[in-house]
Amino acid sequence: MMNMTETVKQLLIINVLFFLGSYFVPQANELLALHYFESDAFKFWQPITHMFMHGSPMHIFFNMFALISFGSALEHFWGAKKFLFFYFSCGIGAALIHSGVNYYEIHSLLNQLQNTTISSADIHTILNTDFVSGNQYQGRLLYENAQATFDKLNLNESDFRILFDAAIKNQSAAVGASGAIYGLLVAFAFMFPNAELMMMFIPVPVKAKYFVPVIVLLDLFSGVTGFSIFGGNIAHFAHVGGALIGFIMMWYWKKNQFNQNRWDR
Repeated sequence: MMNMTETVKQLLIINVLFFLGSYFVPQANELLALHYFESDAFKFWQPITHMFMHGSPMHIFFNMFALISFGSALEHFWGAKKFLFFYFSCGIGAALIHSGVNYYEIHSLLNQLQNTTISSADIHTILNTDFVSGNQYQGRLLYENAQATFDKLNLNESDFRILFDAAIKNQSAAVGASGAIYGLLVAFAFMFPNAELMMMFIPVPVKAKYFVPVIVLLDLFSGVTGFSIFGGNIAHFAHVGGALIGFIMMWYWKKNQFNQNRWDR
């Protein structure tokens, strides 16, 4: 790992400040995390600000470790402007793909509703009723304790379960620089394909051109199947999205021999 470059250092400081600030400002996650774009909690700035929010000390540690390790190498060869353009493109692209998958999943659920007489306004109200706070059992408790709200809609158990699952997805928020980091991983594999990398806790060196695709395919597998070897509450399609945008950009730059003079250091 080479010395930390200046832009990477600034990104590191901003991420740490956002992380510490979220402990002192309880509303920070609500305002800055990436909410589903049809949710009442969505704000137009969240595709950018979510990249600086993290859910736990381990979350920010792993992301910042990767940022320093791979970002410094890329900034060293690209310069600050090109590096930042690539970094934010991957992070925002990851947010868009993550949101697109959420849109597909939520509307696939809503299309299963048996009670077609439910109005769009009532569906909107249920989707934005707070089922996320606390644990998942709260959704059932809220239903039982709010008979006047839900019974008047004549919801059967199946329709309620569909709406509850859609509400969970509607209210879940994504945080972290992981989408941008996956883009950096892909770029690193493009530029240094034979560099040997090791997954933490698995001290077996693997060339970047093999290591990175395997990591991305694991995330794709987890996103499709719901089975994750890395634990729960992971936005797998954001990871895949960042990697995809990174791949497209690197492929385009390589194919068209991107004009390096356009990016002044």
